[in-house]
Amino acid sequence: MKPAGHIGGVGAGVRPGHGIIPAVSNSDLASIELTPAGIPASLRPFFQDCVFESVNPETDAFTVIERTLSCGNRRELRWLFHRYPRRELAAFVRDAGWWRIPPHRFYYWLNLFGITDYRQSDYPRIWPH
Repeated sequence: MKPAGHIGGVGAGVRPGHGIIPAVSNSDLASIELTPAGIPASLRPFFQDCVFESVNPETDAFTVIERTLSCGNRRELRWLFHRYPRRELAAFVRDAGWWRIPPHRFYYWLNLFGITDYRQSDYPRIWPH
């Protein structure tokens, strides 16, 4: 039996404010230093391959989600869950997480979102053991 809220392999998981991802209050968001585009300035070290000030959370959502899920701390993750719909974050993990997020974090996000069917590598394993 699938848990309540389970849709297409993405379960209800833990909602913000109910466990691992605490609810975001306006004071929490106000304490985060943001770039003019609205991205936490503390994420700057993870965007060394581009001009950080030119990163747009709308047009560069794939990269922002990838870097924050891969390297973000709790405060940055709270911002991410406030900024993007949970369904969009879960879809990223399901469709691109296997090759864009480090394995230990990837499996964490699979469990958090309740994802059981996710995209895996099409390449055969070199070493089958």
